[in-house]
Amino acid sequence: MNDYIEPENEESIIKELCSPLPKERVIFTYLMNAIAFGFTTLALIPLLSILWEIFLRGISGIKWEIFIKTVIDNGFGNAIIGTITMVTIGAFFSIPTGVMTGIFLAEFGQTNPIANLVRFITNILTGVPSIVVGIFAYGIIVLATKGFSAIAGGFALAVIMLPVIILTTEESLKLIPTSQRLASAALGGTRFQTTFRIVVTAATPGITTGILLAISRAAGETAPLLFTALFSLDWSEGLLSPTASLPVLIFNLYNDPDPEKNQLVWTTAIILLGLILCVSIISRIVISKRKIK
Repeated sequence: MNDYIEPENEESIIKELCSPLPKERVIFTYLMNAIAFGFTTLALIPLLSILWEIFLRGISGIKWEIFIKTVIDNGFGNAIIGTITMVTIGAFFSIPTGVMTGIFLAEFGQTNPIANLVRFITNILTGVPSIVVGIFAYGIIVLATKGFSAIAGGFALAVIMLPVIILTTEESLKLIPTSQRLASAALGGTRFQTTFRIVVTAATPGITTGILLAISRAAGETAPLLFTALFSLDWSEGLLSPTASLPVLIFNLYNDPDPEKNQLVWTTAIILLGLILCVSIISRIVISKRKIK
């Protein structure tokens, strides 16, 4: 194949590439950018207004004492510990299971009938109302142990987190180019090594994003915890006893006529948002350091 280009043709090509775009295309580009910016601003207005309202009403109630007191003493230290405990329990069960299932669906089960069934069930679970998950956890854990507990709440949150982690892991792995898999195989890598040392490593940011979405959704759920962990005005006595949580605290105290309790609701919302923000920042720092290495 002859790749030689005549000097005259080369000059014309360079001139064409360096010439400015027609006015119609420039106007169209600016118009599309303006429309995209406008819709982005329109989408951010409700979000920013909610955040501003929460911050405006709740910032005055942030004091050191509320973090070490219980709901009885106009604090929510027990609710913070309860939320962290139950989300951790849910993450302990859902993250390994969800990531491994997503790897199986993306890398080993493309034509497997079982994989298609798992994918179908996972898609259904993403649309199941959280209150139904709470009833399911109530029938599985609460009735079996004959008591509300943090373990039951963590199990309900795990069921909510699981489909999100599975689907995001599968999609993240599918975005990795096939050329990377072939390059690993050409260098003598086994299927196992290629999957876990090349593909999964490259898809770690996407998988982490899915895990963060799942944790954020679970941390804000109320209905499943009403059926499983219930609530506690004081410090929890253990994993097998009723446990307070930030979303349920907001649910219980929102209509309380006491001004101090009502103020506590808005302050609790700020702390809940702060916890989710901290998890997101820490994970991003870990990912960025991993990329640098």
